[in-house]
Amino acid sequence: MATASPTRAGQAAETQALEHLQGQGLQLLARNWRCKGGELDLVMLDADTVVFVEVRYRLHAGFGGALGSIDRRKQNRVVLAARVFLHQQPRWGDHPCRFDVVALQGSQHAGRPLQWLKNAFEC
Repeated sequence: MATASPTRAGQAAETQALEHLQGQGLQLLARNWRCKGGELDLVMLDADTVVFVEVRYRLHAGFGGALGSIDRRKQNRVVLAARVFLHQQPRWGDHPCRFDVVALQGSQHAGRPLQWLKNAFEC
């Protein structure tokens, strides 16, 4: 059996994250939202809070694994994209915001345990 490409594995991880968050009551506002400065994997609404969710998937734990891949540079790109999103979608501009990370590690066949870190970083 052929292994999935990294892109397909990342998309599957994102779908798993989305389904988990929706199961926790969050509503999807945008998926794979792009702007010149970056991309937002998921933009969700948790009650009245706009949640910018970075989904990270790694097959192996080397080099810090999925959680370790959220360095300061990546955080800054997500924050920049979030600012552009709020500017272009002014209806959400007065809502509180937070930055979450959903980290998945391991193969699909292992069930990919999921870690959801609320308020993973601040701008």
